[in-house]
Amino acid sequence: MEKKITFVIGGCRSGKSSFALDHANREKGTTKIFIATSVPVDSEMEKRVKKHQYERGDEWQTIEEPVKIHETINQYSKDASVILVDCLTLWVSNLLLQSFDHDQIDKAVKHLVKSLELCRCPVFLVSNEVGTGIVPENKIARQFRDFAGFVNQRIAKAADRVVMTIAGIDVQIKPRQ
Repeated sequence: MEKKITFVIGGCRSGKSSFALDHANREKGTTKIFIATSVPVDSEMEKRVKKHQYERGDEWQTIEEPVKIHETINQYSKDASVILVDCLTLWVSNLLLQSFDHDQIDKAVKHLVKSLELCRCPVFLVSNEVGTGIVPENKIARQFRDFAGFVNQRIAKAADRVVMTIAGIDVQIKPRQ
């Protein structure tokens, strides 16, 4: 099985999760692992999670892991046909909520990149593009934006393919065609 790391990035509601799911479903094999980083904290988020689970269907095994996604990839990649991680932006938020500083986030990203290098199956990672808006007015929002941008750059560099989605349209940005 050819290993391929695909990083899908885009704004909110840009179609990135749909793109990743559609392309992950095209992978051969029956062991499909979905790593959910979301931590539902209210009924609206719980409804979103249920909607996404329904859209994925029964062929996907969902693993809820808000922080140690590299360990989950390491554990499941031996037998998986494909892994889909949605999303890295929520992962960054979870790290910040656990008071991770820059060095700890850097270490977490290094662990993630290493797990991707060792992974035996295709992996799709989804993240929000947060650097095209205005500079946030408060410190925590700026810190989040900076960390998310840092993580996105590191994962894009490690990925074999990077796709950006805009208004439901996918644009391949790596490798360049």
